[in-house]
Amino acid sequence: MARNKFDVDERLESEFNINHLKRLGGYIRPYKKEVLATVLLMLLASAASLIGPYLIKIAIDAEIPQGDKKGLWMLSLVFISTIVITGICMKFRIRIMSSMGQRVIENIRLDLFKHLQKLPFTFYDNRPHGKILVRVVNYVNSLSDLLSNGLINLITDLFSLIVIVCFMFAIDARLTLICLLGLPILAVVVFLIKNAQRRAYQVLSSKQSNMNAYIHESIAGIKVTQAFAREEENLKIFRQVSNSYKISWLKAVSVQFLLWPAVENISVVTVSAVYILGISLIGKGVTVGVLIAFIGYIGRFWAPITNISNFYNSIIMAMAYLERIFETIDEEVIVQDAVGAKELPDISGSVSFENVSFSYEEDKKILDDISFKVKEGETIALVGPTGAGKTTIINLISRFYNIDSGNIRIDGENISKVTLQSLRKQMGVMLQDTFIFSGTIMDNIRYGKLEATDEEVIAAAKAVKAHDFIVTLKDGYKTEVNERGTRLSVGQRQLVSFARALLANPKILILDEATSSIDTKTEIALQEGLERLLKGRTSFIIAHRLSTIKNASRIMYIDNGKIVEQGTHDELIRMKGEYYKLYISQFDLMEAI
Repeated sequence: MARNKFDVDERLESEFNINHLKRLGGYIRPYKKEVLATVLLMLLASAASLIGPYLIKIAIDAEIPQGDKKGLWMLSLVFISTIVITGICMKFRIRIMSSMGQRVIENIRLDLFKHLQKLPFTFYDNRPHGKILVRVVNYVNSLSDLLSNGLINLITDLFSLIVIVCFMFAIDARLTLICLLGLPILAVVVFLIKNAQRRAYQVLSSKQSNMNAYIHESIAGIKVTQAFAREEENLKIFRQVSNSYKISWLKAVSVQFLLWPAVENISVVTVSAVYILGISLIGKGVTVGVLIAFIGYIGRFWAPITNISNFYNSIIMAMAYLERIFETIDEEVIVQDAVGAKELPDISGSVSFENVSFSYEEDKKILDDISFKVKEGETIALVGPTGAGKTTIINLISRFYNIDSGNIRIDGENISKVTLQSLRKQMGVMLQDTFIFSGTIMDNIRYGKLEATDEEVIAAAKAVKAHDFIVTLKDGYKTEVNERGTRLSVGQRQLVSFARALLANPKILILDEATSSIDTKTEIALQEGLERLLKGRTSFIIAHRLSTIKNASRIMYIDNGKIVEQGTHDELIRMKGEYYKLYISQFDLMEAI
């Protein structure tokens, strides 16, 4: 079976470096006050919790032998106070950092989504949408624990570690040195597993992306799946994709969990050594209180080291996701405003192509040195075989792609020198792939002009003959439609989309197969409404039904990236060229039917 994009692992274009963490720090920087407040709270909590073992030492070595009940009560009150202080600090720390962490995640996701809005069609043409979705949702969510807990815990754990070591040296330097002997061994373990751990999480992120892509594709194509009874075959593919994810997850966590038992085993060995040495030194400068206090600090000594090792695991895991997130944010916006681009003033609608060439891939031209001029108010029909370049021409007018060479001008203005927003807001575009958003029919039509009144929306719907079917629906214009308009027929979706384009009242109207899914009766009615709406507008129409473009100002026959013929319907018929052959073949087909 041929491999699809969903089961091909993504290759990282750039390897991870420290700049990724610096960029993450840039998202945290606006919350310096919250971070500082949390650090102070945690330092206070850490300091309070570290007093406990020392208080126990004083109680055992001084207060209990002397029978000082008042002193024991005072130590108990201080001990309880440290517990209360620690609890209060932890409460506010969780509240502040959870809020800050979620705001940072929101900002990262917003930047990612904002950038996706600017990326050209070519970016989406080459990637399964599920693999894009997983970066915006899953990968960003994976940073939650790191931002809400990890960074602050790292600071407080390092502080605690320093304070603990100071307390331990103050109690007994010999026992402290024994305890510190385990750190070099731990450093070697970390060094040995870090590369394997990072690679494992890179693979895991790819497998997660693959699975998400296949699920997205399967849901989007569920009607085709059921129509061809392909459920069992799809289930087999999903099992393979899901199993690959399971295997990569198990491998990633198995490498990750190597660090925790290493810390635990090293800590057990060092604690055992401290017990053996400590007991042998009792009476030789080491008291029972000293040994108990020291054992208490050893537990606290390895706890932050365990936390730091967990933070290290979080960083390694986050690296794999940050690489993907920043790779997407760094994706070049090929189609964007030029430096010094100006606003396109209100246009009248004249369009000219001057020796325009374009290709989606190198050395494979779609348009080859095309030139033509269109006066304001003209209706231009583009016809020709599939893949000839018709849709490419209208996509270039809206500047969805950059041309390879030549110029495209609107009212004499080079469209590459004006802002995209000022260009596109003066156009009404209905592409061949009709998309209806979840929401009401009213909202979908208003999408092209958010400030439009209900009356304007209804007027646009009436003009394209969509009103008649809309009022028959249960809730009329307030009828809720699902994503992609699945509750509407294909023809109804096209009519709604047509009303949306016309409501924007554009000077240039672009229609790509606007009537391909409309029945003949509706099409006749639609043509009546369009005659008034096309008047005074420059229009570009792609239609395979030649009957719908007979009244166009000019018809261009496109083939192999060139304009082969152009003229009115009658002129082209008299020429008896390619258009004539196409028209006669359709006429004969209709006669046969």
